[in-house]
Amino acid sequence: MQSFIEHSLFFGPVISLVVYEGGLLLKRKYKLAVLNPLLITAIVLIAFLALTNVEYESYNASAKYISYFLTPATVALAVPLYEQLKLLKETLAAVLCGLLAGVLTSLVSIFLLSKLFGLNHEQYVTLLPKSITTAIGMGVSEEMGGITAITVAVICVTGMIGDITSEWLYKILKIRHPIAKGLALGTASHAMGTAKAMEMGEVEGAMGSLAIVTAGLLTVVGASFFAQLM
Repeated sequence: MQSFIEHSLFFGPVISLVVYEGGLLLKRKYKLAVLNPLLITAIVLIAFLALTNVEYESYNASAKYISYFLTPATVALAVPLYEQLKLLKETLAAVLCGLLAGVLTSLVSIFLLSKLFGLNHEQYVTLLPKSITTAIGMGVSEEMGGITAITVAVICVTGMIGDITSEWLYKILKIRHPIAKGLALGTASHAMGTAKAMEMGEVEGAMGSLAIVTAGLLTVVGASFFAQLM
């Protein structure tokens, strides 16, 4: 098995996509938030690699090519935003304030928690880009001297938490406005949050798309400042 995976250009992408599609089918059938396709994929692949004694590097040698689609997939999210351009112009001030508040909340919370748990600078800057899309977050982490692999993991976990908890949080906090829902998901949970927002409605999806790009840019600027605080 080890030899086959090391020399195969298709094993990594195929098994990743097949397991992810299986996760999607489970989510559609049972409609449970905890059945997040990415979470299911991660659990199944980790179990598979552990049981077959396959090194992660061997699997990733071919699976890494999936990540090349991150950037075009993120850019494609501009389409629903364009369709809601009129609504954006009407609520521009509120939207910008919401985005700024979300980004600051993310950066400040990481700073305070890092102080509380006594993290060093490398660990601290690794966590700063947790709420932006992987395509941007990896570059931010690397530039600031963070551990890129952990940054990717943290970004994925953040997205899954947003996807799993958003609906019941909105019910508890009585958040009903579609713009507020979309902005919150896109700002806090990047692409995965936006995918969840798109399930809720067109307006939510459009605001989530806007939040990914804008929050990413604001975090790049804000993280460079916050990185100097520790």
